[in-house]
Amino acid sequence: MAEKQQTEPSDKQPGELTDSAPVLPRTYGTLLGPSTAPKMEWPELVGLTPEEAERKIKEDMPRVQIQVVQANCFVTMDFNHGRVRLYLDPSGKVERPPRIG
Repeated sequence: MAEKQQTEPSDKQPGELTDSAPVLPRTYGTLLGPSTAPKMEWPELVGLTPEEAERKIKEDMPRVQIQVVQANCFVTMDFNHGRVRLYLDPSGKVERPPRIG
């Protein structure tokens, strides 16, 4: 009878359930496609000139529109996925971390 139990798993058709754990694809547990999400914020650009900051943002997201906001200027509160605003301090350097919106 022990011999019969050893031969039973080979009698099963592909796709049938067995007592052993299922074999999962190698990508199981990870998202398909790129493993990193698009960058939404650039805190490392604080203190740079607007030209340097724009160049680095365009490396990450070439299609984004850059808006330079001078110190003490007003902006609209709408959210735009295709825009990054660079808020400058009175000396002309990036004051806040640029982010999408």
